[in-house]
Amino acid sequence: MAETSPIRPTDDEARALARRLLDGARFGALGVRDPETGAPVVTRIAVATTPDGAPLTLISDLSQHTRALRADPACSLLVGEPGPKGDPLTHPRLTIQAHAAFIDRRGPGQAALRAHYLAQQPKAKLYIDFGDFSLVRLMPTGAYLNGGFGKAFVLTPEDLAKG
Repeated sequence: MAETSPIRPTDDEARALARRLLDGARFGALGVRDPETGAPVVTRIAVATTPDGAPLTLISDLSQHTRALRADPACSLLVGEPGPKGDPLTHPRLTIQAHAAFIDRRGPGQAALRAHYLAQQPKAKLYIDFGDFSLVRLMPTGAYLNGGFGKAFVLTPEDLAKG
């Protein structure tokens, strides 16, 4: 008996749903590896997007996930929250595999990314300029979209880019 893959071919509807999930996210679950033990660690972070649609976050050097990303920039980000009714597993969610790139505070483009982040996360104005905070761009390397029951897709970085 031939095995049927549960993964559907990626189409424009899947790409649009992934974009809506990412563009609408104001927080997400960030997965990293603990640099001392190698064990997985998941934490909640604030999420925004860059002008080209990549996830962008602001994190403190005091946090465990910042130390983990500095040691190993490979990470994943889960966005998409269950609705108020029904089985949470029937609601769409997007897992993005990414490479974390810390933005130099004095580097080119930092001021524009700072303004873009604050437009989406205005309360961060209280601490964005603290010395221990850094903007971090999560550069997608791949993604998995679960669009609800029986709607699974594998996406590329190009599928996630704003066109």
